[in-house]
Amino acid sequence: VLQTPSRRGRSEASVVVSDFFDFSIYVDAHPAELQLLHDDLLIHVTEFFRDPEAFVELKRIACEEWQPNRPGALLTVLSVACSTGEEPYSIAMALFETLSPTAGFELIASDIDSKVLAAAMRGMYRLESLKDMASERLQRFFMRGVGANEGMARIKSELRKAVNFMVINLMANDWPISPGVDVVFCRNVMIYFDAGTQRQVLQKIHRVMKPGGLLFAGHSESFANSCDLFRLRGKTVYERI
Repeated sequence: VLQTPSRRGRSEASVVVSDFFDFSIYVDAHPAELQLLHDDLLIHVTEFFRDPEAFVELKRIACEEWQPNRPGALLTVLSVACSTGEEPYSIAMALFETLSPTAGFELIASDIDSKVLAAAMRGMYRLESLKDMASERLQRFFMRGVGANEGMARIKSELRKAVNFMVINLMANDWPISPGVDVVFCRNVMIYFDAGTQRQVLQKIHRVMKPGGLLFAGHSESFANSCDLFRLRGKTVYERI
């Protein structure tokens, strides 16, 4: 017997279902319960500047390739499956450090889990999770908590405002993103999908990107079965065809 208990005050009573088929029918009819199921089951492993070479490459591309060739243009970046926000905030820090004051960027960060997105928008992190960050970055981009927030640090408002967080299901067909994205970070996500599902997600990413745009993947991910969509540019960076 499966039981879906009342959680966080969102339902008044428990609902008992007899098997997984009945449960699937129940959650299909109750979108709020489906969102709670996503929130409870999904894995959220992230950290600031995870795999730092990716951010070194992003800074090099922005400085040496994008900015000189597209003066005055807006660089658009998408970070999918962003969890509690460490990756998009790392991207924003890297771009603030690299682009000239006259060059702007638009950064969209998405996840299917509304709970982690709420935490990302707050931008509050334990100081111990920032112990490996350069002191210059800490001073420029974070505020140290005091009183009840002792032991915490918060992303400064300038950086928080640079990231637009939204709920996106990677398998949905109606991503609320206009085509024309320059850079996509989709790292350590595809390892949870089979080949067919990977292909579907890559097609959706391809659809929102500009030709020649760059896709950053994880070290253990390979998109050889989608060489008609992306070609390997170097290590974990793919170019949109």
